[in-house]
Amino acid sequence: MGTSVVVGGRTLTLTNLDKVLYPAVGFTKSEVIDYYARVAPTMLDHTAGRCMTFKRYPNGVDGKSFFEKRCPSHRPEWVPVAIGPGDRNGTVEYCRLEEPAALAWSANLAALELHAPMARADDLENPLMCVFDLDPGPKTGIPQCAALALEIRDVLAAAGLESLVKTSGSKGMQLYVPLNAHGPDGHTHDHTGQFALAVGQLLEKRHPETVTTTMAKVERPGKVFVDWSQNARFKTTICVYSLRAREHPTVSTPVTWDEVSDAADGSIALRFEAGDVLDRIAEHGDLFADAVDLEQHLPRPKAT
Repeated sequence: MGTSVVVGGRTLTLTNLDKVLYPAVGFTKSEVIDYYARVAPTMLDHTAGRCMTFKRYPNGVDGKSFFEKRCPSHRPEWVPVAIGPGDRNGTVEYCRLEEPAALAWSANLAALELHAPMARADDLENPLMCVFDLDPGPKTGIPQCAALALEIRDVLAAAGLESLVKTSGSKGMQLYVPLNAHGPDGHTHDHTGQFALAVGQLLEKRHPETVTTTMAKVERPGKVFVDWSQNARFKTTICVYSLRAREHPTVSTPVTWDEVSDAADGSIALRFEAGDVLDRIAEHGDLFADAVDLEQHLPRPKAT
């Protein structure tokens, strides 16, 4: 039997609230739902209008998980759907998370992780961000990712571009270039991907022993992989403010460039759990707000 609650004017029936989803620390489903309900006023700016992919852990982070692109048929009628990329060039109806109750509803499904694409559902061909996914290989970690993020930031700044950075909530970091351009001023996924690859290759030439843009895992030990392919139309990255299915309830968290500098020299760890993130929002607001509002333009590829 479920528990009825009202979230943002919507009545939800929540189930198994005492179920422990993070066994190492006793973090329950109730606490997962509470986190998403409380972070919703900030997080919704980054989920609204997007085809969201769930990664569900019905038996907690130590149990089996599955990605869910197709929005469940049993969704409430007030959870809208949007057509997005499917398998073999087909299409899928994804969930759109537009209000606090929708985030609480997805949390009740044990959708611990929420993954977002670079484009909005109403304009799938126009990415509104360019992402550099920094994935540390064996014998590397956050300090090496942070040092590389600082260097990528400087390369982008030389091209007149501002960038934002967040932890992945797992091992690495992600650096974003907000674009938010529309119509003829918009971008293509090929453009953003090739731009990210070009910047990654520049850093790879500078630091061949510590940076790679090659996907083969044999190339990874001792290096940070700049995953430029995350800009593909069908790809997603962990959404800002999403929980991660790690031992502890860590969160993909926006950070300041001063914090990145401190992480690069090992002064801080850049590891934040759900409670830390809510405290940071109360103190700093949304450090990722420019991802939604800042309009920028990548250099146009040279004609061949």
